[in-house]
Amino acid sequence: MICARCDSMIVYHGSDHIIEVPVYNGSKRVKDYGYGFYTTENKELAKEWACSKNRNGYANSYEADLSNLSVLNLNTPEYSILNWLAILAKYRTYLQKTSIAEDAKEYLQQNFFVDPTPYDVIIGYRADDSYFSFAQDFIVGTISLRRLPEAMLLGKLGEQIVFKSETSFSKIYFLETEPVDAAIYFEKKITRDREAQKAYRNSKKSSDSINELFMLDIMREGIKNGDPRLQ
Repeated sequence: MICARCDSMIVYHGSDHIIEVPVYNGSKRVKDYGYGFYTTENKELAKEWACSKNRNGYANSYEADLSNLSVLNLNTPEYSILNWLAILAKYRTYLQKTSIAEDAKEYLQQNFFVDPTPYDVIIGYRADDSYFSFAQDFIVGTISLRRLPEAMLLGKLGEQIVFKSETSFSKIYFLETEPVDAAIYFEKKITRDREAQKAYRNSKKSSDSINELFMLDIMREGIKNGDPRLQ
């Protein structure tokens, strides 16, 4: 699909150094969506990510021209959170390795994986710190499908915009950079994570309904992409 939300947008990338020209395929593969340049529309979040190792960093800002780019937006109604999770399970190699988790990952790959290769840009959740553990809990059956998107929204990380193709990299224009003080923003990141974990623990205290869908139910019932029970 071609981006319908805008032709251009301002995005931010938090880093320990200034990046005027993002390098195509310069990131690690074991990120949420594989190789790509990971950005956000939230400057404050970019500042937190810039100091993720408790070192001073930079919030680099860019104007991105999304006109005529193919965009996979995993937060639109045509996709469920399982499409996002299938991509995460593909690229994040350190998901839990119990037998149930392995079966669940295989099922997700077979029935919900959306190949990001043909797309220039991907928009979707960010599986950061605690949020990655929430996804693992669903895969091993600790939380229901209903609770998974609720958990992913606890820390208000918002969407991340990931530039994947060489064409998309040519449409990212550096604007400026702002130094970020780790003494402030590393603590903000830790606090956000801590509060999300606390809210998650509190939410798990209430029991799920017998009618809730868990990963084992999805596999046993052969639920596939597009099933109305996933919405």
